[in-house]
Amino acid sequence: MKKSQDLLDALKDLLKKNKASTQDDICKALENKGYSVNQTKVSRLLRQIGAVKVVTAQGQIIYSLLREPAPPKTDTLLSQLILDIVSNETMIVIFTSPGSASMIARLLDYEQVSTGILGTIAGDDTIFVAPKSIQEIPKIVEKLKSLLLR
Repeated sequence: MKKSQDLLDALKDLLKKNKASTQDDICKALENKGYSVNQTKVSRLLRQIGAVKVVTAQGQIIYSLLREPAPPKTDTLLSQLILDIVSNETMIVIFTSPGSASMIARLLDYEQVSTGILGTIAGDDTIFVAPKSIQEIPKIVEKLKSLLLR
C-alpha cells in the first residue's frame, strides 16, 4: 500500500490534467496507479484537498482544484499552506495559499544550507526557488517536500 501523501499527490496530479468527471473515473485512475481506493474514500479526499466540480470551456463537468483555496484556519499546519511543489530542469516553484509565500520563503532561506538552495523569490502565493546545482533538483525537491509537507 502506498503512503497517504503519495495518494493525495496522485489525486492532485489527476485533477490538474482535467480528466476526472466522476468519482468512479477517479477511483479507476487511482487503482491503475496502484492505490486501493473506493468511492467513499475518494469523496473524503476530494473534500480534504478542496476539489470542486467545474464546467470546462467544452461544457464538460469535471473535478478540479481551485487556484485560490479558502483562507487557512488559525490552527493550520505549514503543510496545509503548500498547494504544490513542481520543478523543471532549472528551477523549483512552490505554490502556496494566498499570502503564505513570503513566510514559507523566509523559512526556506533560513534552511538554505541544509536544503541545497541559493535562495528564494516570493510573491503572494508563489515561490521561485533557485537551486545551488541544477543536477540536484530532484533531491532538493524531495528535501523541500519532507521539510514543508511533514
